[in-house]
Amino acid sequence: MTQRTTPAAEHLAELISCRTVSAADERDEAEFVRFRETFARLYPLLHERLELTMVGGSMLFRWPGTSAEKPIVLMAHYDVVPAPAEQWRRDPFDGAVVDGAVWGRGALDDKGHLVAVAEAVEQMLAADVVPAHDVYLSFGDDEEVFGDAAGRVVDHLEQRGVRPWLVNDEGGAVVEGAFPGVKGPTAMIAIVEKGTVDVELLARGAGGHASTPPRDGATARLARAIVRLEENPAPARLSEPVVEMMRHLADLTPAPMGAVLRRADKVNRPMAMLLGRLGPETNAIARTTMAVTRLSGSPASNVLAQEARATVNVRLAVGDTIEQLTERLTSLLEGLDVEIASARGANPPPVSRTDNEAFALLTKVIVEELDGAAPVPYVQTGGTDSRHFTRISDAVYRFSPFDMTREQRDAIHAADEHLRVDSLERGIAFFRGLITRHA
Repeated sequence: MTQRTTPAAEHLAELISCRTVSAADERDEAEFVRFRETFARLYPLLHERLELTMVGGSMLFRWPGTSAEKPIVLMAHYDVVPAPAEQWRRDPFDGAVVDGAVWGRGALDDKGHLVAVAEAVEQMLAADVVPAHDVYLSFGDDEEVFGDAAGRVVDHLEQRGVRPWLVNDEGGAVVEGAFPGVKGPTAMIAIVEKGTVDVELLARGAGGHASTPPRDGATARLARAIVRLEENPAPARLSEPVVEMMRHLADLTPAPMGAVLRRADKVNRPMAMLLGRLGPETNAIARTTMAVTRLSGSPASNVLAQEARATVNVRLAVGDTIEQLTERLTSLLEGLDVEIASARGANPPPVSRTDNEAFALLTKVIVEELDGAAPVPYVQTGGTDSRHFTRISDAVYRFSPFDMTREQRDAIHAADEHLRVDSLERGIAFFRGLITRHA
C-alpha cells in the first residue's frame, strides 16, 4: 500500500529521529546538536534570511517585516519526553510515515507544531514574501523539564523593547465532542494555563533489615498519604475563563443545554461538578489536580526504607496559589508523619484578553483555514513555555492548528503518538494565513 506523504511530513519524520529527550536523568546534548543541524539543512532559507539568536540550546529567529510595530511570536519546542520502545507498536524514533500519519515521539508534542511554523515561513521566503510586521520564531529546548530558556528569551526581547502584539504556542487543537451536545469541530484556544507545581512528600524511617519490619514504617505512612490525597480531591469550581468557555459553547449547543451553559456563572458549583464527572479532561479544567508520578524507597528488596519519597505533580486551577496548596496539603497530611519536603513551580499566569484585535485575528484565521472550526477559549491543563511571555504581552494564546482525536490526545506523553499528514498540511496553511493576514 502506497503511503501518502509530503515534503513537510518527511521533514517531520527526519526531525523525530533526533532523540531530543529532555528529562531529569536523560539528555544527550549531541542529539540536540543533531536536531539543530538537521533543521538548518531542511530549512535553508529560514537560516539564511532570518536573524538567529541562540539562548542556550533554544533558537530565536527574527524575520524583519515592513514595520517593527505589532510583532508576533510563534513558539514551539523541540525537546520531548522519554519514549519506552517496548510500549510502542513501532520504534518511537523512526519517524515513520504510515497510514497517512507521521508516527513517533514529538509528532504532536511538539515537533509537528514546530515543523508547521517552519514550513509556512520557508514557503513564504521562497515566494519572496515580506511580512507587514516583524515575526519572531521561538523554538525551545527545555520545555519538558520546566526549564528557563523561554524566560531568558523574554529577557532578551524585553531588553530590546519588544512587546509582542500576539504570541502563539502549542496548546488546544481542533476537536470533536468538546462537550455533550456540541455539534461540529471546535478549535480550543487556551487563553491561560494552569500553574505547575512539583511537590515532594517525604516519610522517614529507621531503616534496618526487611525481615523484622516495624509497624507504620516509612513506606506505609507514605502510602496512606497518597491514598488520602486521592480520596480528597480539590473542590470543583469554574474560574472566569472556564465560564467564558461555557458561554462560547452555549452558542454551539441546542436548548435546553445551551441555555444552561449560558448561565454557567449562576450555577457555578453544579456545573463544575458536572465537568468533573464527564471525564479526565473536563475534570482537570474544573479544579486543581494532583497526580503522584514518581515513587522511591529502599535501594534493595531486603532493606527497610530510611526515606520514602513521592513526587506529586500538581496543576493549579486559575485563582489557586502555591501558598494555598501548601496549606491544604499540610492539613490533609496531619497525623500521618509525612512532611512536604519541597514545593517547586509556578502559579497560573495572567489570563490573556479575548476582546482585542489579536484574538480576533486568530479566530478569523481559524475559521478560514481550518474547515470552519468554531473557536472556543479555554483553560489549558498542561504547562507551556508561553507562560514566560505573559510578562511582555497580554495576548498570549496556546493553539496547535491540528485535528486531534481523543486517541491522539491520549497518546501525548504516552505511546503511539502520531500526526496525520493532511492535518499537518492544514496547520502549515494556518500559519501562512496568520502571518499574511496580520497586515
